Amino acid sequence: MKQKNTQKIIIVKSKTRLEQLTAKFNTKGQADFYLKRQRDNLLEKQDFLSKKMRKSLASNYATMQTNVGSGEFKDFQEEHDAYHRSLERVQKICSQFLKVKTIESDFLPSYLFTAGDIVVVVGRDGLVANTAKYVNGLPIIGVNPDKQRNDGVLLRFDPQTLQKALEKVLRDSHERAFVTMAEVVLDDGQRLLAFNDFFIGPKTHTSARYQITYQGFTENHSSSGVIVATGAGSTGWLSSLFNMAAGIYQVFGQAVPLDRQTQGWETEQLIFVVREPFLSKMSHIDIPAGILQASEALILESLMPNDGMIFSDGITEDALQFNSGKIAKIGRASEKAHLVMP
Repeated sequence: MKQKNTQKIIIVKSKTRLEQLTAKFNTKGQADFYLKRQRDNLLEKQDFLSKKMRKSLASNYATMQTNVGSGEFKDFQEEHDAYHRSLERVQKICSQFLKVKTIESDFLPSYLFTAGDIVVVVGRDGLVANTAKYVNGLPIIGVNPDKQRNDGVLLRFDPQTLQKALEKVLRDSHERAFVTMAEVVLDDGQRLLAFNDFFIGPKTHTSARYQITYQGFTENHSSSGVIVATGAGSTGWLSSLFNMAAGIYQVFGQAVPLDRQTQGWETEQLIFVVREPFLSKMSHIDIPAGILQASEALILESLMPNDGMIFSDGITEDALQFNSGKIAKIGRASEKAHLVMP
């Protein structure tokens, strides 16, 4: 059943919230103690909440304790256990076909994938998006380890259906979706891809200052940064910006309908939005948003002395520095993400 040029299956995993808490507090017991203490302190602080508010919170906490996503330590533990049960089953299934290597998501930027590898992602939807940027078009099988907690938009398989998916990929008979990605290239040659979106702006909540050029028109901006979204990202961060704009229209009595610009994964267009543009003697607002066609690019020159950055898909660990003098060109990437579909 082995495909001639297939070398191995790469399983991409991520740390659970419990593992992250344990790393922070050294032991699970200390993490449990910290969470309980913080909640108890909130309910007991006389000068922070009124008696009525404390009573309401206590009642809500009691109701939520058994809910998925409650924030209780027990929920963290159950999430952790469910994830590792799925991960172990995925590893066992994959080992029946080929050699298997499991890597942490933290190593994605430096890991060298090889032509012919099959990538199996076990985690949240965002892990599929982040993985796609580094695998150079290799087929990605997204496995949902916990359907109670994950929406699964990009996780189209589970441990029960993984075997058939692998069989089809090895025969090259699988259904597939090719997802358009965006790229940013700096004037010094540095490059970064985005599956969902880019953020260009400051590390902190200070103003982003830059010169923007779109369709031949250039102006200076002071804003909270720029979001550039792909079709896959149109239901993510971009949608929240449209939600905000629609909410402002509604609150202040405007009857203008707002199209939220939901697009298909395969669209060649990118959409950019300037967050909170500020009008002043030195900054303008005539380029608040726009659509980049396949052959178009958005040009930004940083006017930020320090703390400017560009990151993609919410991952700040491998961000590009974007300080004064740096020029960024953002457009459609030549690579596409190759997602295995049911």
